[in-house]
Amino acid sequence: MPKTWIEKLEARDKDLPKIVELDKKMKKRYPEARTMLVPHPRQVYEIMARVPRGNLITVNEIRDILAKKFGADITCPLTTGIFITIAANAAEELVQQTGEPPIPWWRTLRSKGELNDKAPGGKENHARLLEEEGFQIIRKGKKWKVANYENFVLAVI
Repeated sequence: MPKTWIEKLEARDKDLPKIVELDKKMKKRYPEARTMLVPHPRQVYEIMARVPRGNLITVNEIRDILAKKFGADITCPLTTGIFITIAANAAEELVQQTGEPPIPWWRTLRSKGELNDKAPGGKENHARLLEEEGFQIIRKGKKWKVANYENFVLAVI
């Protein structure tokens, strides 16, 4: 039986978080960096949980916050993106199990203010929840984003 989203969030991986040295390929992509943090999903969840109403955060701000917290030059973009999806879906599972309100996962955006098509209920649900909080969604083909998202993004939590 596959793991639930909550089980993925709570995975007891004793190796995470960890800081790794960048290999040659990654150094070409991030020439200013020497070390990369690979966070634990729970750490991403905790940042997402603290975004207040009226504000937003993107994957890039989450990565910056985590890198600073752990003393790494950068945070892994791939695992952070995966962990955002895990956190959002785990939040919805917790609502179903406990009836408690979810963490505001919908306030977390992809880079450039784009909505996450892997969010619970897809982009449509992500857009609906943001619009309920007063954000305007711009729909251009497959890319949906929050209008003027830069004005609402938190850099520090």
